[in-house]
Order: sequence, then C-alpha cells, then structure tokens
Amino acid sequence: MQVLSIILTVVLLIVCVALIILVLMQSGKAAGLSGAIAGGAETFFGKGKAKSYEAKLAFYTKIAVTAFVVLSIVLVILQ
Repeated sequence: MQVLSIILTVVLLIVCVALIILVLMQSGKAAGLSGAIAGGAETFFGKGKAKSYEAKLAFYTKIAVTAFVVLSIVLVILQ
C-alpha cells in the first residue's frame, strides 16, 4: 500500500506541473485592445488554427483537472 501511495503521489505531482503549464499557455479571455489589433492582422485560416489550438488546450486542461481531482481523492482515501 505504501508503494502505491508513493507512485500516485509522483503521478499527482506530474499532473500538477502539467496543469500549471497548460493554464499558463492559455491566453486570457479579456485580450483588450491588443487582441483587437492582433486579430485584424491575422488571416482567416490563422484564426481557425488559433481557435482549434485554444480548444485543444482547454480540452487538455479539463483532462488534467479531472485527473488531479481523482488522484487527490484516491490519495486521501488510501491514507
């Protein structure tokens, strides 16, 4: 049981680091004036690529959050 707890703790730490990186990679929702200026300079295809990139980041963030919550609950139950 102790080895399982150590393994799950290491996995939880990896998920935490991944979650921090994923959140920092996402752009803010309120880009303001700089977002309006940069948005006009992009092409139509560039906007679609950016939206899919943002959607992928949001999807991976949801997976990381779910893994974080599940691993945290499992570790509390084991201890």
